[in-house]
Amino acid sequence: MQHGPLTGMRVIDASTILAGPLCCQILGDFGAEVIKVEHPTAGDSMRGHGESKDGIALWWKEISRNKRTIGLSLSDPDGAAAFRALAKTADVIVENFRPGTLERWGLAPEVLREENPGLVILRITGFGQTGPYASRAGFGTLAEAMSGFAHLTGQPDGPPTLPAFGLADSICGIAGSSAVSMALLARERNGGRGQDIDANLLLPIMTAVGPGATYFQQNGTIGQRYGNRSTNNAPRNTYRTADGSWVAISTSAQRIAERVLELVGHPELISEPWFASGHTRAQHADLLDGYVGEWIEKRTRDEVVAEFTAAGAAVAPVYDARDLAEDEHVRCTGMLHTVPDEDLGDVLMHDVMWRMSETPGAIRFTGRPIGADTDAVLIGELGLGPDHVADLRRRSVVS
Repeated sequence: MQHGPLTGMRVIDASTILAGPLCCQILGDFGAEVIKVEHPTAGDSMRGHGESKDGIALWWKEISRNKRTIGLSLSDPDGAAAFRALAKTADVIVENFRPGTLERWGLAPEVLREENPGLVILRITGFGQTGPYASRAGFGTLAEAMSGFAHLTGQPDGPPTLPAFGLADSICGIAGSSAVSMALLARERNGGRGQDIDANLLLPIMTAVGPGATYFQQNGTIGQRYGNRSTNNAPRNTYRTADGSWVAISTSAQRIAERVLELVGHPELISEPWFASGHTRAQHADLLDGYVGEWIEKRTRDEVVAEFTAAGAAVAPVYDARDLAEDEHVRCTGMLHTVPDEDLGDVLMHDVMWRMSETPGAIRFTGRPIGADTDAVLIGELGLGPDHVADLRRRSVVS
């Protein structure tokens, strides 16, 4: 059985930080051979993100799993020449330099396709390859601010709130893996021609935030912050339990809302005209939250979850990392997977993102030290002379 549907594809990950590396992690999880290209001395800044243990970056072990790594300076003419040779062997390149950077180094897409017409190049930037903001520095925080996410997140009387994690980057990375897959399918259908993919951090999270621009254009309305409430349904909130834990409930489906009110002892509200839709229920959120919160605060978290589940209503505990790692469903289904690592022993990390019956994907190895595969790739596969590579290493062109 193949590791995944992309088995046989070679991907060059020339990106940094999160969106591009996550995209390439997903491609590698589903069979692609990924070669990570980093600056030989600075490396990918992602190596310095998050916690470490004994000087070893923990996030790196996941985000760079299934990737071989070479240290190569693309701004050096000799490094660029080596990259062009590598690009001849690739199906996909993922990069996130500012617009014009690859062109300045002699690595423009049209140059790379002179000898590899089928090359698919995913170009990730903050704001896209064109437009007034194209040359601006782009990070996920900026996209989270501009997309409307921060404006809609937080308490009504509090400030706009940013996520505590790389939300915009992650959404873009997942979207990028889909875009690459589409481009590879298109290549099969159009005679083997590759193409460029212009992806930015802003548009995917704009899409996730929802149709705020449509609401404004059609109705002149602008969404506001409602804390954990929703304008689409109620009751929908987080509620404190008797043992000091929290649970979240959702009533997106009408029948679920009815079951919740039956469970908490207020079935009389179901016959109210305003109860007939999520939007009109949301206009009575104070009343509904009061009844639900009063019922929940008298019971422990486990009791609430058990009674909601028995009633066919939707509930979930609010987890921290320990809760998640110990959850029976997460463990039983393998959503978190233990992977052997030569530095850390067994490492618990997220499993491949979805399950495919015929080509399921796999975590073959964890993230590696910078330059671990430089000689194997440049000498063993591209045929560069050992003396030449040694000279490049002395000049810090490779590592």
